[in-house]
Amino acid sequence: MKTFIFTTFAVLAFLTLQCQSQAHSHSKQKKTLKKTGKAVTMVLTSSAFEEGAMIPSKYTCDGENVSPALSWSGAPAGVKTFALIADDPDAPMGTWVHWVIFNIPDSVNHLAEAVPAVPTLPNGAVQGKNDFRKIGYGGPCPPGGVHRYFFKLYALDTRLALQPGSTKAELLKAMEGHILAQAQLMGRYSRE
Repeated sequence: MKTFIFTTFAVLAFLTLQCQSQAHSHSKQKKTLKKTGKAVTMVLTSSAFEEGAMIPSKYTCDGENVSPALSWSGAPAGVKTFALIADDPDAPMGTWVHWVIFNIPDSVNHLAEAVPAVPTLPNGAVQGKNDFRKIGYGGPCPPGGVHRYFFKLYALDTRLALQPGSTKAELLKAMEGHILAQAQLMGRYSRE
């Protein structure tokens, strides 16, 4: 009889632990989904080029070297600002940064063509330093071959305490824990 009672107690204890473990796992999963904004789909587009298409030379060092028009939709609730990074992972010396811009107000859903290369824009957006060591946009200028250029938009739950001229690395660090959603647009360019 003692063996039966002990076995029953052991089985009940095991089942209780299993239920608690599953409940904890489910609770943790719900918190993660809530934090990441599961159903949010933000979209970034340009009137200058389609996803995966060639970027017109106007937006490169072979043309006017001005930034392309960009627009976005589907931003999640709670956005305070947007940030954008444009870079080229195909550069021979590693990823080359072409544009860093942040603290774009939540009321803004586009960047017009030819954003001026100034530290702070009239709407309060702030521009960082690219790998050409300049403030603002620096267009594609690959040494050879076809390169991919990624425009990455981030919806943030805060205004960042960064100065004009901040780098991509500084921006990425400041954004940690504040990204609600992100979108990406990729264009290609070759000088050959």
